[in-house]
Amino acid sequence: QVQLVESGGGLVQAGGSLRLSCAASGRTFSTYTMGWFRQAPGKDREFVAVISWHGYNTNYADSVKGRFTISRDNTKNTVYLHMNSPKPEDTAVYYCAVASRTYLYSISPRDYTNWGQGNQVTVSS
Repeated sequence: QVQLVESGGGLVQAGGSLRLSCAASGRTFSTYTMGWFRQAPGKDREFVAVISWHGYNTNYADSVKGRFTISRDNTKNTVYLHMNSPKPEDTAVYYCAVASRTYLYSISPRDYTNWGQGNQVTVSS
């Protein structure tokens, strides 16, 4: 059973920067796609970014493209979400997640079976 521990959330001013981290244990991290998702109050959980097991492929939601960057360090079993120039509409609980099987590349939350505890990010205007 994989465990995901997130850190780095909090309050940030619009136009600033913030980095979320997600440390994984209990599985061969380097063979799994990792994703970031978020959920704002009253809204469904939505895709933010995904990175393939080797780190060569990434995808982003249109709403964050050009501002957020996903990366991973397989030597540390950690995936990151670098949030540059966040906007108030980025305020949400952010979750990291690991894909349900090795070498699966997907942006659908249904293909992710293990989730972090969630980290609140609040962007002030």
